[in-house]
Amino acid sequence: MVVKYEMEKLGLTCISVEVGWVETDGAISFEQIGKVKIALLKSGLELIEDKKSILVEKIKNVISGMVNCHDHPLKTNFSYYLSDELGFDYTYLANLFSAVEGSTIEHYIIMNKIKRVKELICDKELNLTEISWKLHYSSVAHLSTQFKKVTGVTPSHFKYINSNMPIAS
Repeated sequence: MVVKYEMEKLGLTCISVEVGWVETDGAISFEQIGKVKIALLKSGLELIEDKKSILVEKIKNVISGMVNCHDHPLKTNFSYYLSDELGFDYTYLANLFSAVEGSTIEHYIIMNKIKRVKELICDKELNLTEISWKLHYSSVAHLSTQFKKVTGVTPSHFKYINSNMPIAS
């Protein structure tokens, strides 16, 4: 919404706006692109012009969707899912991601899953078994091991720490 708003303020008509992609009704001059960059920066966003960076953002969006939205296990492994969603060979995507981000897709997935585990623990609506199922872990033990490896504490200890913290008003 912010992108569309900023573009329209500059007199540009957006046909379609998606994460990492905007389609306009006509060509945009270099001067207009400069104005769009400035407007987006003021809104806390940035214009990505490099095709490789755009593809990396698309990879991140697919991962985010998988971690935050998929309640049912994938019918295939993630590498096939990612390749199918983006239309590129997984090896190419993995190498590109590593070159641009300096870490692997697998590491990015793990960090996003652990972030989501923390959110779900703090929400207090699901137990660890339900969280492990929701985030496609093979078992609670696998979730717990990975959580401790990343955070330094067990999920139970994390839950305890967060349940005893005063709520800021």
